[in-house]
Amino acid sequence: MSKHFTREIVAEHAIIRAEPRHQVVVDRSFEMPKALYGATVALYLGFIAVLGIGLQSPGLAIPMAIFTIFILAGFGVPMIWTRLAPQAGQRPLDLKQLKRLGISTHTGRLLGRDAMVQMMILPVLILAWAIAMVTIVATI
Repeated sequence: MSKHFTREIVAEHAIIRAEPRHQVVVDRSFEMPKALYGATVALYLGFIAVLGIGLQSPGLAIPMAIFTIFILAGFGVPMIWTRLAPQAGQRPLDLKQLKRLGISTHTGRLLGRDAMVQMMILPVLILAWAIAMVTIVATI
């Protein structure tokens, strides 16, 4: 059936819309400072380092290397994602701007200090948990 449609017939019956296309602007920066992401990565890698040093075992070398790769990939891929089409989105805030302006979250506006605490509490607790676990293993 398609062999009966010539280019001219299709062009005659085509509906051409001259509506402008709207570019969607996407903010991929999440507005959080790069320093906080760096600190989060450092704390997670610190967790792996504490466990690797405190629980030295040849059997843990490969799992620790895999966890390190996952952590680096888990933060590296979004870092690459934020750099795609940087002109379309905003730049992330720096620490001074975050402290001064705060940040808008799903549950409402947060002060910069509160946002930093909320973002850093889990990585700090995970590192503290690793230190406590290695301390317990060392004392037993």
